[in-house]
Amino acid sequence: MSKHVSISPEEAADRVAIRELVEAYAHCADRRDAKSQMALFTPDTHFVVFMNAKDPTPSSELHSREALAPVFADLNKYDATTHFVGQSTIFTLTVDHATGEAYCLAHHFTIDAGKRRLMLASLRYLDTFVKMDGEWLFAERLLYVDWLEERALT
Repeated sequence: MSKHVSISPEEAADRVAIRELVEAYAHCADRRDAKSQMALFTPDTHFVVFMNAKDPTPSSELHSREALAPVFADLNKYDATTHFVGQSTIFTLTVDHATGEAYCLAHHFTIDAGKRRLMLASLRYLDTFVKMDGEWLFAERLLYVDWLEERALT
């Protein structure tokens, strides 16, 4: 982590834009807006899921914006979701490239035959961002599932 005595207005704007990108991803997921969610990624994006964060072998790996469609559509099986983004740290930042990490608690709510269930997932994202045509996008997103909990709700 770096200490900031002062930063330029441009760097401050980039940091805010990257945070808004991370938050837009969660917002689009919860609103089931797959088209807008996909637009947050570069056309040749790299998206990797590790369902077990301790296993170095990915559960799935995608290599394009279009390949994200079924991943985001899979959220439609839930009656509601809430992706709560916690800390978001930028590790490196240049004028058109950045890396960072974001934490998320993802709540997945279902009702089946009148029974209410919650699946809670602790997620970490290791991100690579690029600035294209003045807009920050995900170039690579590595999703790590640290833990899952499932429970019945009353």
